[in-house]
Amino acid sequence: MSDLNFKRINRILKYKANRVKVYEDEYERPDKCHVFYDYVENKNGAGILLINKDGDLVLIKQYRITLDRCDLEIAAGSLDEGEDEAEAALREAEEETGYIPQKIFKVNNIIGSVGLFSERTMVYIGYDLKEGTIRRDPDEFMEVVTLPLDKALRLINEGEICDSKTIIAIFYYALNKNVIF
Repeated sequence: MSDLNFKRINRILKYKANRVKVYEDEYERPDKCHVFYDYVENKNGAGILLINKDGDLVLIKQYRITLDRCDLEIAAGSLDEGEDEAEAALREAEEETGYIPQKIFKVNNIIGSVGLFSERTMVYIGYDLKEGTIRRDPDEFMEVVTLPLDKALRLINEGEICDSKTIIAIFYYALNKNVIF
């Protein structure tokens, strides 16, 4: 196998916003040519697909500016300073849905766009749900939506569910629910 090592020469902060920092990175490729890449830094996060006692999925419906419409997604959010990924997933589950899973199953650590973004989101599946208390942030406007797996898969195929972490969680659950339970 050839040597595919790239060497970062420089990183310049180009823009800082509320949640992200955008950098221009200069790299030396294996062929010694210098190239420039954009790099977007964001906090890591965690998300959790909740499964109720009937086997239905508990999702969040919320407006997304990138789509200019609502999307159905798993409960998710950024990690707080020093917070463990599993703790964050459990916190987000209760804050956004009002459910606390008593059991969780780790799926995978995903990167939404590996060629551009630093943000990693650990995805979990949670079940054996207990009632908790919804405690959304003041700027969070969302609804809890419960639907069967077959409908969620159909909504993915129709493009109605397009969030990558949600699609991964639903597909993983569909393929592995006998292993999880």
